[in-house]
Amino acid sequence: MEVVTDKLIEKPIQKSLSPWAIARRKFVKNKLAMVSLGFLVLIGLISILAPIISTQDIVKVNIKTMSLSPSSEHFLGTDKSGRDVFTRLMYGGRISLLVGLSCTFLVISFGTIVGSIAGYFGGAVDSILMRFTDFVLNFPFFVFVIVLNTILFGKVNGVWVLIIVISFLSWGGVARIVRSKILAEKENEYVLASISIGCSSSKIIIKHLLPNILSTIIVQASITFAGMIVAEAALSYLNFGVPQEIPSWGNMLSSANEPDVLQYKPWIWVPPALIITITTLSINFIGEGLKDALNPKS
Repeated sequence: MEVVTDKLIEKPIQKSLSPWAIARRKFVKNKLAMVSLGFLVLIGLISILAPIISTQDIVKVNIKTMSLSPSSEHFLGTDKSGRDVFTRLMYGGRISLLVGLSCTFLVISFGTIVGSIAGYFGGAVDSILMRFTDFVLNFPFFVFVIVLNTILFGKVNGVWVLIIVISFLSWGGVARIVRSKILAEKENEYVLASISIGCSSSKIIIKHLLPNILSTIIVQASITFAGMIVAEAALSYLNFGVPQEIPSWGNMLSSANEPDVLQYKPWIWVPPALIITITTLSINFIGEGLKDALNPKS
């Protein structure tokens, strides 16, 4: 008599992935976001390694090499003062990215603190903080930045004055977004459970509420980063941003004010305009990729 035995087919147990692991996989599959991230990293590395890549002087005026068109000696030509455009473009990336990153860090940090406190405590605290936020948001941004930067210029390092002034006037939108998210999140049962076992307010905000709205904060940071680079370029173009002796992408664009440069010397202003545009687009594409990756419904 033949005995038939059932063989159990063992199936590999697939480990459940965390939400962050799923988001990372979705972000990596977004080709446009990955290309943009690669470009942004490349720009950052070139800016950091500028002294190694080029030995050209970025400050010294050279009459003999004024407004030279692109050549083998000067890859992107020279500006009106005889300085190498490519070298200034690399050094300018240092300042523009520094301003963008520093302003983003300050704006996101302060906006998150104000928004989370206002949203969690509510009542009089919420009312006072939001009225202060409205007060800051009502300032005309460019006019007030120009005035403050002019008053403080010379008393502190010009770049850091610009960073502080821009950051002070830009955190209001982040605070409102964080507040709205905290208001919705604090009604969940895990927050009520934390309160019932005696957790302090700071612990609930830092360990429970903020991690659950971190995806919103990250996306907002990418949007802010792009906006800060554009703001620096616009202010420097108007000669109210980074001091003229310090190269930045906005300062390089300021030379485009002259009709002669606009019409006959595009190599002076096209490279900084192009790099600002591509960098801003790259940051926005990264932000869109993060938004899709962190959205559980996508």
